[in-house]
Amino acid sequence: MTDRFETLIDRQIREAQERGEFDNLPGAGKPLPDRNEIADELWWVKRKLAEENLSMPLPPSLALRKEAHAALAQAREATTEAEVRRILEEINERIVEGNRKAMSGPPLNLMPYDIEEFLDEWRLSP
Repeated sequence: MTDRFETLIDRQIREAQERGEFDNLPGAGKPLPDRNEIADELWWVKRKLAEENLSMPLPPSLALRKEAHAALAQAREATTEAEVRRILEEINERIVEGNRKAMSGPPLNLMPYDIEEFLDEWRLSP
């Protein structure tokens, strides 16, 4: 017997149950995953990021530091001097812009790379 004051949503759920639409769902009868993480407000975001093989977004200043580190690694692997210059000039522009404006996150504490000094070391590497 249904309640006189059954809401539309309650009715839709009840009818779906009666049709068996909730029978044999994956995970039926199993505990909810990550039940102990509910205290963390972002538990569901972290789980979704892990499922999608993504990482938490970094504050802009940390993201730029990460980009600068990756640019240095890329420049070390470059095969031509022109490619090294292009990589370092691009990241230097981003570093200058990052220092010029206030970025959220910890202080940037990053100076543009000395391209000539880097090239001197790059030319000596095997």
